[in-house]
Amino acid sequence: MAEIIQRDGTWAFDGDALRLTPGRDRNVSLLRRTLGELVVPLGALAGVSFEQGKKSGRLRLRLRDGADPLLHASGGRLTEPNDPYQLLVESDRYGVAEYFVDEVRSALLLDEVPSEPVTGYLLPGPSVPLSVSAGDGTASFDGEHVRLEWNWKTEDAKAAAGTRTLAVTDLLGVEWQPAVGLENGHLRFVVRGAQTKAPAKYDPHSVELWGFKKDPLMALVAAAVQARLPHPSAATAEEPPGELPEAPRDDPDALLRRLRELGELHRTGVLTDEEFRMTKQAILKRM
Repeated sequence: MAEIIQRDGTWAFDGDALRLTPGRDRNVSLLRRTLGELVVPLGALAGVSFEQGKKSGRLRLRLRDGADPLLHASGGRLTEPNDPYQLLVESDRYGVAEYFVDEVRSALLLDEVPSEPVTGYLLPGPSVPLSVSAGDGTASFDGEHVRLEWNWKTEDAKAAAGTRTLAVTDLLGVEWQPAVGLENGHLRFVVRGAQTKAPAKYDPHSVELWGFKKDPLMALVAAAVQARLPHPSAATAEEPPGELPEAPRDDPDALLRRLRELGELHRTGVLTDEEFRMTKQAILKRM
């Protein structure tokens, strides 16, 4: 049993799974407190690392692609305070953190856990029912239906459509984009037969986000819905042989931000040289 207890949270490893419990310190983010305790099976892990700093360090878990609906729904856009797979470590506990890393890495080697992407979610996603009010509306999810309600800040044209109730069976996807700089974010539901490129401000299936404190909680709604949609690998498996899927049309600014994030992960040792090279090439192709 390996365990590290910090104001930021407690991580415990019993050889089969890691139990991540957020701390009660006032600096622990609202998203992590709302998400609560996570149990991560060893088979969902791709790696673990510890970075030392002058005053504090940081433990990081790296999950296998496709293992967690929260990571898929957020698209790697959760900031450090909101990332449940990072733990702030005080300098007097560096030795404990290094021991923790050694124990997890040894278990990964002994169990021969592969680092390749998985074909099904290994974590269940946030608990439901779940309801979050942020931006221009409230998004609620009970496990089967999404309900979107509007507030006084909603654009008149969108509010005129009234409250929306969407069945999971009618959804093709869900995406969460945080507000960055002067660019607003959104929680968007892609509805079968009603796909649109309209800004979230006017889309009756989207909540527009403006960068306020509760915005990250919308990522939990996205993750809870994502956990009940077909796994991303299913779409790849269904591609007709000999045909290539259409290249995704990504926001260049978002891809540039992702490149900077990958560079930082590589610099701090979370990504190996080979992992960084392959991921960087994939992003450059999408640009």
